[in-house]
Amino acid sequence: MVQNILNKFVGTKYIALLRAWVPNMVAWGTVGGVALVHFTDWRLVLDYVPYIKGKFTKDE
Repeated sequence: MVQNILNKFVGTKYIALLRAWVPNMVAWGTVGGVALVHFTDWRLVLDYVPYIKGKFTKDE
């Protein structure tokens, strides 16, 4: 059903291209997300991970 709708609006050629590129886009998106966390404040992001959060508690 979804493929029939996509065929009507996009076309078979572009659906085949999209299927070929989706794994590549997912991989590059993951690399980009990891790079974003690496080059920004990684501790701010890791504070939301439950297991790691306890390792960075501040003793006041």
